[in-house]
Amino acid sequence: MRIATDTSRSAAAPKFSIPQEQEMTDERYSLFKVIRRNGSVVAFEPGKISIAVTKAFLAINGGQGAASARVRELVGQLTEQVVSALVRRQPGGGTVHIEDIQDQVELSLMRSGEHEVARSYVLYREDRARMRAQEKALQHVATALTMTTANGLRVPLDMARLLALIEASAAGLKEVEPQQILESTVKDLYDGVPEGEVYKSAIMSARQMIEKD
Repeated sequence: MRIATDTSRSAAAPKFSIPQEQEMTDERYSLFKVIRRNGSVVAFEPGKISIAVTKAFLAINGGQGAASARVRELVGQLTEQVVSALVRRQPGGGTVHIEDIQDQVELSLMRSGEHEVARSYVLYREDRARMRAQEKALQHVATALTMTTANGLRVPLDMARLLALIEASAAGLKEVEPQQILESTVKDLYDGVPEGEVYKSAIMSARQMIEKD
C-alpha cells in the first residue's frame, strides 16, 4: 500500500473504536483526508469503511447473515483494523487514496480468514473498475459525435441530457438500468445522426433489453 508517511512524527497511532450504527464525527478524523479517483479530496469517514465491509458480507451471507451479532462484531473489528493500519502510517494526519483504503480492507478480510467475503469484495471492485472503464470509453466516443437538429444544425451530442431523458422515462421502474440503455443507444449512433434517430435508438435499446429479460 502506498501511503506517504510523515517520518518526522513518532507518536503512537491512536486506537479507534468504530460504532456500528452511526457516522463518525470524532475530531481526530479531521486530520485525515481521502483522495477520490477523480482527484477530489474529501473527509475521511470510517463509517463508510464499515458500510463497505457490511456489503461484502451481505453478498455472501444475505440480509439475515449480515445482521447477525457475529457479523456485526466482525465488521466492527475489521473496520477498526483498517482504520488503525491507515492511521498508524500517518499518526499526525494526512491524505490517503481510496484505492489504498480498499486494498487495506481486502488485506484485513484475508487476515481474518474471511476468504469468501474477501473474494466477493475483490470481484465487486473489479466490476466497478470495469464499469468506470466502460463509462470513460463511452464518454470518449460521445465527445466525437454530433447530432443534427430538426432545423439542420449540428451540435455536440449531449450525453447528460440524453441520460436524464432516459432516467425520466424509467422513473419508478426499479428493474431498469438507464446507464445500460444509454450505452446501448450510443453504440448505434454515428456522427451527424438526426435528433429523431437518437431517440429512436434509445427506444429500441430499451425494447431489446425488455425482450431479453
